[in-house]
Amino acid sequence: MSREVILFIAVSLDGFIAKEDDDLQWLMETEGEGDNGYSEMYQSIDTTIMGKRTYDWVREHLEIFPYTDKKNYVFSTTQTGSNEYVEFVNEDVVEFTKKLKAQQGSKIWMVGGGVILDAFIKENVIDEYIITVTPHILGSGIPLFKERNPQINLQLINTRRFGQFVELHYKVK
Repeated sequence: MSREVILFIAVSLDGFIAKEDDDLQWLMETEGEGDNGYSEMYQSIDTTIMGKRTYDWVREHLEIFPYTDKKNYVFSTTQTGSNEYVEFVNEDVVEFTKKLKAQQGSKIWMVGGGVILDAFIKENVIDEYIITVTPHILGSGIPLFKERNPQINLQLINTRRFGQFVELHYKVK
């Protein structure tokens, strides 16, 4: 039995995960409920995967690195080695993740990065999609789904409301 990769992400009603300049202020200003399902998802994982831009955003905007109790991989073309929080990976994200999925462990959270997300969707690497829709039409930005994706059939597992957020939880069939 292989480990599952989950996507837990917020998206505007018109399909954007961030504005062009990586601005997420619209998301922070949305009235939620509790932690909007975050801790439940977080307890189910033992590993995170993210791109370098996402990692840099987290380091810049949060006082403390939030995933210190997990194994964290950051995909980068420029940085190598590791620091107290993360291991930098300079190989193909899909192949690396397939190797991770074959190892023992809990779920793997694909934290972010539009480039990684696109590669994962194109190669159907994600097993669970937990998408939280926000009450915004941004008009433009970084899209959740880019063009020319394969058809992926999903099964709706659950829907939940957290204040102004609506969570859609799917598993790949």
